[in-house]
Amino acid sequence: MNIVITGGAGFIGGNFVYYMLKTRPADKIICYDALTYAGNMATLKEAAENKNFVFVRGDIADREAVYRLFEEEKPDIIVNFAAESHVDRSIENPEIFLRTNILGTQVLLDACRKYGIKRYHQVSTDEVYGDLPLDRPDMFFTEKTNLHTSSPYSASKAGADLLVSAYHRTYGVPTTISRCSNNYGPYHFPEKLIPLMIINALHDKKLPVYGEGLNVRDWLYVEDHCAAISMILQKGKEGEVYNVGGHNEQRNIDVVKIILKELNRSETLIEHVTDRKGHDRRYAIDPTKIMTELGWQPTTKFADGIKLTIKWYLEHKSWWEDIISGEYRDYYAKMYDNR
Repeated sequence: MNIVITGGAGFIGGNFVYYMLKTRPADKIICYDALTYAGNMATLKEAAENKNFVFVRGDIADREAVYRLFEEEKPDIIVNFAAESHVDRSIENPEIFLRTNILGTQVLLDACRKYGIKRYHQVSTDEVYGDLPLDRPDMFFTEKTNLHTSSPYSASKAGADLLVSAYHRTYGVPTTISRCSNNYGPYHFPEKLIPLMIINALHDKKLPVYGEGLNVRDWLYVEDHCAAISMILQKGKEGEVYNVGGHNEQRNIDVVKIILKELNRSETLIEHVTDRKGHDRRYAIDPTKIMTELGWQPTTKFADGIKLTIKWYLEHKSWWEDIISGEYRDYYAKMYDNR
C-alpha cells in the first residue's frame, strides 16, 4: 500500500516513518511535510536511504499541493501528524494554529473525498479534554470525556477532531482518531520539556520550571505510540476514537530531577519561572478501549524510557546542536538542491 505520513519530519511523525519502514517493508512510505521550524530533514536521513521512502515538501493547508500529492502518489492511507503543537507559541500567535490544525485537516479530508481513501487517521492529543484535578488520582480521560480545551492549541486540535468525525458521518470518509498523552523519546524538538532539560543540564544552564512544577503528565514512549497507531490502522473501527496512554504519570518537577540525577547534575540548576497562562494541572488517559478492543499494550515504563531517551541525546549531539544553531534549516537544501 501507499501510506502518506503528514508531518513526518517532526518528532512523532519521524518516529512513525521509521516504525512503518521497519514493520511494513513492502509498503511505500510517503512523508509530506512543510518543514516549518519543527520539521527537520536530518531526522529522516536514514529513511531517505530506503527505496520505499519518498519525501514530498508541502503544506497540508495548500489545497493545490495536497491534490497534486494525491494524484501523483495515489495514497491508500493518510496518517495526519502535521500540526502546530507548542502551547506557548499558540498563546502568542493563535492564527497559524487554526490554519494548519483545522483548515489543513479540512483540505486533507476534502482530498480523501475527491480521490478516495482506505483510511484517514487523525493523530490528536489528550489536551482536547482539558485537565483533571491534582487531588483526584482516580479520575482519567476516556473517549466519552467532554472536550474542554484550555489553549488555542488544544482548541484547534479539538476543532480538527470534530471535523474528522463530521466528515465520517456526513460524507462516509473512513476515519479514525487517536488521542495520546505526552510523548517522549528520540528526535524530540529541543523546545519541549524533556529534551530542553537534558540539553540545558548538559550545558550546566538553568532548567526553567513553570510554577512549582507540580503539574502532572502521563508520559508515553514514542515507539509505544507508533505501535498503537499501526494497530488502529489494522484493526480500528471506522468512526471511532481511541485514547493512547502509558500509565506513567509524573510531576514535571520529578521529571526534571530524574534527568538531573541521570546526568549527575545538581538540582541547584532548577529555576522556577512564572507559570504558563491557563496551565493544565493534570493529564491522565484511560487506554482501556484500545487495550481490550485492539490488544495494544504500552511496553516501556517511564524509568526505562527516560534512560533510553537521555542515552539517545548523548549519542546524537550533532542532531540537536544543529537545531540550536539553526543549521538544521539548511539541511533540506543540502539534501535536495543538487538532485
